[in-house]
Amino acid sequence: MIYKYQLILLGENLELFDKLKLEISKRFDELKLIQDLLKILTKETISEYTGAEPAYVIYAGHKDNLDGITRNILEKQKLDGNIILPIFKEDFTIEIPKIIENLNGLKFMNNIPKICNLVLEGFELLRKSRKIFISYKRSESSTVAIQLYEALEANNFDVFLDTHSVDKGEEFQEELWHRMTDCDVILMLNTKEFLKSEWCNNELEKAHIKRIGIVHLLWPDCDFERFAQLAHSLKLKNSDFDKPFFSDLTKGRLIKPIVNEIINLVEGTRARNLASRQDALITEFTQAGYNNKVELNLQFSRYITQELPTGKRIVYIPTVGIPQSINCQNSQRLIQRIEKKEIDSIHLIYDDMSIRDYWLDHLEWLNKRLEITTIKKQEFNSWFQKF
Repeated sequence: MIYKYQLILLGENLELFDKLKLEISKRFDELKLIQDLLKILTKETISEYTGAEPAYVIYAGHKDNLDGITRNILEKQKLDGNIILPIFKEDFTIEIPKIIENLNGLKFMNNIPKICNLVLEGFELLRKSRKIFISYKRSESSTVAIQLYEALEANNFDVFLDTHSVDKGEEFQEELWHRMTDCDVILMLNTKEFLKSEWCNNELEKAHIKRIGIVHLLWPDCDFERFAQLAHSLKLKNSDFDKPFFSDLTKGRLIKPIVNEIINLVEGTRARNLASRQDALITEFTQAGYNNKVELNLQFSRYITQELPTGKRIVYIPTVGIPQSINCQNSQRLIQRIEKKEIDSIHLIYDDMSIRDYWLDHLEWLNKRLEITTIKKQEFNSWFQKF
């Protein structure tokens, strides 16, 4: 029996539901999850719902059209402790019924990537921390960098911007690499002289080594040919700025529609980036197992298992970014729901490059105190040697 993720769609916004089904199906492909893992339920098929598997509910209707069946479904989902996201077109108070009026809602503005990411976060397929790193050349794009910092923070991103995010007295460069390794996406502001900066080039190189997804914003006077091969790039036009494009690039601000387009591009890149970084961890870990003659199996939910002679299993979960204690708790809860075999132990595997020593020491401290432990990449081989 395959463990399912249940997406329950209630209401009458069929435009939203049709677009969301396509987008979330695409994201499952990007995350390399089989489509059979996703079960989409409606009022008509709610009898297939089971409380034993995760569920995420979207209500996008009108309170005057709330029928008894839908009301009962909402009551049941609230009792089961499932996330319910109210989505409205114009006015929350007019469109959202009393039964869920105390929940935070989201306005539907064709912001499908964001809604899709909220669903994936609810399923714990995307981490809830939404971290982004802005890389830019101060002398050319400080104004836009600060503008995007504010816009992304308003959209619930944890944004790293060097002038705003490093505390006084910190080891600046070490903290910068540490924060970069923990981000979902890097937003690079590719101005004309961007690649002539040693620091900007170092950030670009580090991002490639860590396989962190990059969204490139190309300034109007930037040579597009140098970036034409990039998968996630957006060429800005003079008309994307709120005043004529200045030779003094620090004075231009972006107009609101292009800012919204950038946010959607960032949202859409997150899932693809997660899959790529998980792939890298899975490949290196399974290769280390192979080198040490330890047989490993990649399960369809993207975790790795090792069978022991006792009949129990060891479970390894690829973890993007910097592991924290909440990752341990969530992983234990998830595996206990999915796995039918008896579990010997659960471990988070992660890439420790560029993580600061104080945090690595903290993870070692947690390993002595928590049931779920972490294994860093530089110790993959030594881990298997004991088997």
